Formats: sequence, structure tokens, C-alpha cells
Amino acid sequence: MDLIRITAALVVGSLMAAAFFIVLGALFPVRIGRTRAAAAAAPGRAFVIGLVNLVFFAAVAAALVALSQWTHIQLLTLPALAVAAVLIIAGVFGLAGVVEVVGERLLPQAAGARRSGLGGLVLAWACALPYVGWFGLLPYVLSLGVGALILSFIVPASRVEVTP
Repeated sequence: MDLIRITAALVVGSLMAAAFFIVLGALFPVRIGRTRAAAAAAPGRAFVIGLVNLVFFAAVAAALVALSQWTHIQLLTLPALAVAAVLIIAGVFGLAGVVEVVGERLLPQAAGARRSGLGGLVLAWACALPYVGWFGLLPYVLSLGVGALILSFIVPASRVEVTP
């Protein structure tokens, strides 16, 4: 019975993730396109930038939470929540760009929702793989996506090819 629940959760969760990334790409085509282009053009650079920023800002959020508990000043948790919210938003937009890269490499002839849907499904299933997916692929893809999102703001628009 537990195996059926886990399988159903994996299938439904991955379908929801694919739909979410399709909608995100439809609502923010330029930002996701620039993030995709940055991830495809410089994956090593994007990974390092994303990893450094994720570690730094996660440490800042953890330090603020620890400081609020140590001093009993609950207001210090608000900046920690703000930092965590920015990290989550950056992670979501970064993952959307990486989903586009994966879909583009799997189905180069397809366009739009089909490519994003397949990229989202494949990435969700791969990241759900026990141990290797959880502790290897997911942190890598998250770091790559956050770094690509940061690079998409820094690199001039004339140097990035965007295909919505």
C-alpha cells in the first residue's frame, strides 16, 4: 500500500511540476529564456556562482534565525524569511531555465509546452532518484539554475540569444 502511495505521489508531483514550469515559461518568457541561455552558454560559471550565492544566503538566513532565538527578539526572523523567500524565488526561476535546457536537449525539434513539459518530467523523475538524485543532481541543478538566473541579470541582453 505504501508503494502505491509513493508511486502516485511521484507521478502526480512530477506532472504538477511540469505544468508549473510550463506556466512559468508562459508568464515570464523573456526572463526564463535569458536564464536558459545563460545556463546553456556557461554551465560551469553558472554553477559556481549559484553555489556560492546559495551557501552564503542560506548561512545568512540561518544566522538570523539563530540570532533571533539566542536574543529572543522574534523580529529578526522577518529578514531571515525574506532572504529565504528570495532564495526560493531564485531557485524556482533558475529551475525553470534548466528545465528549458533539458527539454531543448531532449527534443530539439519541438517547441514550447511540449519541450518544457518533457524537461520538467525528466528532471523531476531524475531528482527523485534516491540518494544520487536527492543529494547530487538536485543541488547541482538548483545551483546551476540560481547562477544562471544571476547571470541573466548581469550579462547584457545583446550577448544572450532569447527564444521564448
